[in-house]
Amino acid sequence: MLEPERILRLEDDRVVLLDQRKLPLEESEVECRTAAEVAEAIRAMVVRGAPAIGIAAAYGLALAAARGEDLEAAERVLRSARPTAVNLAWAIEQVRDEPSAERARAIHRAEVARCRAMAAHAARLLAPGTRALTHCNAGGLATGGYGSAVGALLAAWERGVLAHVWVDETRPLLQGARLTAWELEAAGIPYSVIADAAAASLMAAGEVDAVLVGADRIAANGDAANKIGTYALAVLARYHGVPVYVVAPSSSVDHATPTGAAIPIEHRDPAEITDRFAALNPAFDVTPAELIAAVVTEHGVHRPPYEASLASAVVAT
Repeated sequence: MLEPERILRLEDDRVVLLDQRKLPLEESEVECRTAAEVAEAIRAMVVRGAPAIGIAAAYGLALAAARGEDLEAAERVLRSARPTAVNLAWAIEQVRDEPSAERARAIHRAEVARCRAMAAHAARLLAPGTRALTHCNAGGLATGGYGSAVGALLAAWERGVLAHVWVDETRPLLQGARLTAWELEAAGIPYSVIADAAAASLMAAGEVDAVLVGADRIAANGDAANKIGTYALAVLARYHGVPVYVVAPSSSVDHATPTGAAIPIEHRDPAEITDRFAALNPAFDVTPAELIAAVVTEHGVHRPPYEASLASAVVAT
């Protein structure tokens, strides 16, 4: 398991990011020396995953302050990097009044601690011998350390209740096949990468006991935005009687957004799909709350009605 500072860190005059675009074939770093360079690294998915891009934004604003940059301009460029994950704006709010390295590093440490707590809560939902399916990457790479949904799988493995993980490859950028598989392999957890379209047949065959995913933003009513394809998985899971658990820190819960209909959905370059034909490339979809068996945060397991149970999912200060 990667140490948090290996994933991203703030040095005296730069933010250093593990380049997730090149994993698993190459481990290399990208150095950002301005807030604009941090924003571009977020936009280009050098760093990705809602909590991790929030941490990167906090580091970017702290770097801007240390360099004497225009902080309002730095904040604007960081906020515009990616629209769906609420953690980015949340982290900026946490450091804007104290844009220091100490404050930004404290946010990083706290996010990792939240991951460990929520992972322990989620692992207790799984029965012995669980065969879990996960989509995209919600491991330490996505959170700055340990992981949310993949952290739950790691905790379940350590408790002896996890038998196998089905890893959706996650088109078009293969975050599952490239990143989740790499993290599970490093942890010694049995897994198999599957085509996204294979999930239905596995569920029909009784080979999936639970679906665990992360979230980039959770509305007050429990609707959850996650990587495109998550909604389809939730519909399949409901049909086959498989529970869907969303594992995310309270920093991903947006109490100001009443429902998923108000969550902005990022549309990325169609060339990520094809550079020959016309294409549509939404990066996220929204899973309705009624398809989610539980939302797990560091505060515990939240069950429907989510308007009431998620009220306690507030970041401790």
